[in-house]
Amino acid sequence: MVANFVIDIMSKEKIILGIDPGTTIMGFGLIKVVGKQMQFMQLNELHLKKYDDHYLKLKLIFERTIELIDTYHPDEIAIEAPFFGKNVQSMLKLGRAQGVAMAAGLSREVPITEYSPKKIKMAITGNGNASKEQVAKMLHSTLKLKELPKNLDSTDGLAAAVCHFYNEGRVEVGKSYTGWAAFVKQNEDRVKKPLNPQRGK
Repeated sequence: MVANFVIDIMSKEKIILGIDPGTTIMGFGLIKVVGKQMQFMQLNELHLKKYDDHYLKLKLIFERTIELIDTYHPDEIAIEAPFFGKNVQSMLKLGRAQGVAMAAGLSREVPITEYSPKKIKMAITGNGNASKEQVAKMLHSTLKLKELPKNLDSTDGLAAAVCHFYNEGRVEVGKSYTGWAAFVKQNEDRVKKPLNPQRGK
């Protein structure tokens, strides 16, 4: 009985979708975890540069994320959090892109974990300041990829998924959300509360 239980745990499969949100290019990658081993499934990107309408870009990010979830049925999503930069407008756009990708996952009740770019780089290469090329080369070696894409944004999405695999079981990994209720609970300061109705009228 115990032996069967151990075999069942080791053979359990899980799919992780990694997303690198952006308003120019959205990168994503998928890995399958079997027992304690990860297998490469897919990496790709959504090109958004040709669209001028920012709201159309957000709509396309949402729809593509939903399509990925409905096609591959990931058990978990790992998403790269926007880094803090000097350009406020760029930060705002990145935050919106991340928000709609998260909303897509939450609408399908897929657990989401956020990771900072530095944490992802550290998990993949051991260096939090590694370049995109260094991250891509390490993924190429670790997952035995046949070739790397010309644009490395898709490898950033894959890196988020691999980072999540490496951080599994750790107490402090990043912000995690299992659904809308969890998201609201962890972000109460960002939720507008209704005013208390006046009594005695």
